[in-house]
Amino acid sequence: MNDQQQIKHQLRMQRKKSHIDAQIAKSNQDKGLIVLLTGNGKGKSSSAFGMVARAIGHGMRVGVAQFIKNRRDTGEEAFFNQHPNVEWHVLGDGFTWDTQNLAQDIQTAEQGWLVAERFLADARYQVVVLDEMTYLLNYHWLEEQRVLDALRNRPAMQHVIITGRAASPALIALADTVSELVDVKHAYRAGIQAQKGIDL
Repeated sequence: MNDQQQIKHQLRMQRKKSHIDAQIAKSNQDKGLIVLLTGNGKGKSSSAFGMVARAIGHGMRVGVAQFIKNRRDTGEEAFFNQHPNVEWHVLGDGFTWDTQNLAQDIQTAEQGWLVAERFLADARYQVVVLDEMTYLLNYHWLEEQRVLDALRNRPAMQHVIITGRAASPALIALADTVSELVDVKHAYRAGIQAQKGIDL
C-alpha cells in the first residue's frame, strides 16, 4: 500500500465515522423493543436464543414461550433451563402434520397464549421470547387483535422477540426491528438428519 492509498482510505473512513457518529447521536430513545425474526431460512429461533444469552449476561430476567414445538430434548432448553433468570415453557403438541387435530391445536394455542400473556403483563420479565408465534396467527388459532393488544400494552421497557415464518403485515408494522432469514440451502434437503448442537 502506498501513501496515496492510505490517505484515500483514511479520508473514506473519516467520512464514514462522521456519518455513523451522527446516526448514533440521533438515537436517543430508550424503550422496550419488539424484534421480529421471520422468513423461510434457518436460524430464527437460534438468533432469539442468542439474545437470551446476551440478556442473561446483563442479569436480565427472561420468559420463553415456545409454541408449536413439543420437543423437550433440545440443547437450548437444557442449557437455559438451568439458569435461575430464565422461565422456559414448551407449549406445543408438535407440528400440525403430526397432530392432525385442529380442535386440539387451537386449544393448545389458547392455553399457551395464557402463559405468554402472563409474561407480557409482568415487568419483572425484561425479555420475552415468543418462539414460533407467527403460526398461531397464520392458522387463525388466536385472534390477531388480542395478540397485538397484549404486545402494545406490555411494560414500557420490556423487550419481545418473536419468531416464525410468514409474519403478518400487522405484526411487521408493530415491530421495531424485522429481519427476514432467506433459505438458500439446507442440509435437510440433502437427506441429512437434524444434528445435535446445530439443529437440536
